[in-house]
Amino acid sequence: MYGYDGGQKVKGRKRHIVVDSQGLVIGMLVSEANGSERLGAIVVLHEVKDQLRELKVIWVDQGYCGENFAHAVQQVCGDQVRVEVIERTSKEFETLPKRWIVERTFGWLNRFRRLSCIL
Repeated sequence: MYGYDGGQKVKGRKRHIVVDSQGLVIGMLVSEANGSERLGAIVVLHEVKDQLRELKVIWVDQGYCGENFAHAVQQVCGDQVRVEVIERTSKEFETLPKRWIVERTFGWLNRFRRLSCIL
């Protein structure tokens, strides 16, 4: 299950995870690198929609932006959910709020060698 992502010029896999505000994993999907980021996010949200009944806000990075994506998320999770895109404000390095939660979770998962074959 490998692919080539022409936009990022990377071969391999894409990982889509849904975490809560503490960084605990709710759902995960590993797909080919040439798959769509938005489609992967919708699939993993659909898989865990029963656990997301009280969800109000979904924070995503710029790869998941767009009105069509926000509308698809509302169809899966309900109309009360809003999608907020965490964007960079400058070209210099900056810590993005809320995005560090997911990055920290990936760091936790990568510490365990047995998980490195799927992550």
